Amino acid sequence: MDIAIIDYGIGNLRSAEKAFQHLGLDAHLTTDPRELDRAKKVVLPGVGAFGGCMSALRASGFVDPLLEVIKKGTPLLGICVGLQMLFEGSEETADVQGLGLLKGRVIRFDGAMFRGPEALKIPQIGWNSLAFPRPHALFKNCKPGNHVYFVHSFYAKPDQDEDVIALSDYGGPFCCAAARGNVMGVQFHPEKSQANGLNIIKNFGAL
Repeated sequence: MDIAIIDYGIGNLRSAEKAFQHLGLDAHLTTDPRELDRAKKVVLPGVGAFGGCMSALRASGFVDPLLEVIKKGTPLLGICVGLQMLFEGSEETADVQGLGLLKGRVIRFDGAMFRGPEALKIPQIGWNSLAFPRPHALFKNCKPGNHVYFVHSFYAKPDQDEDVIALSDYGGPFCCAAARGNVMGVQFHPEKSQANGLNIIKNFGAL
């Protein structure tokens, strides 16, 4: 298996698997933590609440094997709550620790733009554009202004600006993709983002 997509019981992940396979990539869902050691790349999806996802990931026995393959240099892509779990923790479930692979925390959309009769709705659901503060291989051939699909109420706030590789704007700019070394993640859903999302998946497959 080239790409292992971690299936830890948090929802239907077939759309993610099919997006990778549509590009001819050898990607498959796995419920077996031992398969991570044999994979060349790993994908960590996530939907729902931060605490529930972290609890399910731990209960499924994936946390330690995942941390081990990261130490070996295996590329990891977190998607949606999968990105959030890469960080140290989240306001959504303050007593639950994240994986701590990236420094920083996950916070809720807040501020004047989210209050009053004309307020932006939470969660953000729909298409939004990308901006790139620095180049990264995950976004090869992506252009500023390309649109991708989001569904989220919380977003990651890295401690280190250099970990931010893409921004979007919803009531103000926010980090929608982060990376350090072989660890990377996106808040949006590339598998639901049509041509732009497929290009990002293709780039990850080419790492």
